[in-house]
Amino acid sequence: MTALIGRTAILMEQFERRCEEIEAHQRTLCEQLQQLSQRAVWAVCQAADESLRDLSGAVTGKVEDGLSQPVAAYEHRLRKAGTLLQEGSQGLAAQIARLQWLHRQLVWKVVAVAFGSLLLLLAGGGWLSSRYRADIERQRVGADLLRAYNRADVSLCDGRLCANVDLKGRAYGEDKQYRPVRPRR
Repeated sequence: MTALIGRTAILMEQFERRCEEIEAHQRTLCEQLQQLSQRAVWAVCQAADESLRDLSGAVTGKVEDGLSQPVAAYEHRLRKAGTLLQEGSQGLAAQIARLQWLHRQLVWKVVAVAFGSLLLLLAGGGWLSSRYRADIERQRVGADLLRAYNRADVSLCDGRLCANVDLKGRAYGEDKQYRPVRPRR
């Protein structure tokens, strides 16, 4: 029994040693696994970073390739629209210049017509005044006679002119046959 107990004790001792070795080995393995997992994580991060760099470069290249054609088309349309706008503005400027020239011509024509009309009016007025001046002088005597007639007490008597004569008034004419007519009341 002692031998059996001694052997069991040896076996237990070996078992404990083996357990301790397994534990130490397990700890080493755990440490190695942790280091390995950290290295794996680091390697995965490195690979992911490189992949993302490559991917971002590839995506940027693809986006640039994809956008370059529409952007070029848009720039072409913008240049074409700018050219059309410039041509339109030049045409509009030419039309404005032409309209300004026509406006100046019209203003000069209106001024010339107004000046000509004024000259024509002055010439016509001068001609009419010189032509009718003699007639006006001749008619002035008749006008004075009509004014005196309107103030005098005169009327028609059987188709003849009758007057209310002032017998006390002064006599006129070569034979003193005329007397003043009394004024109307």
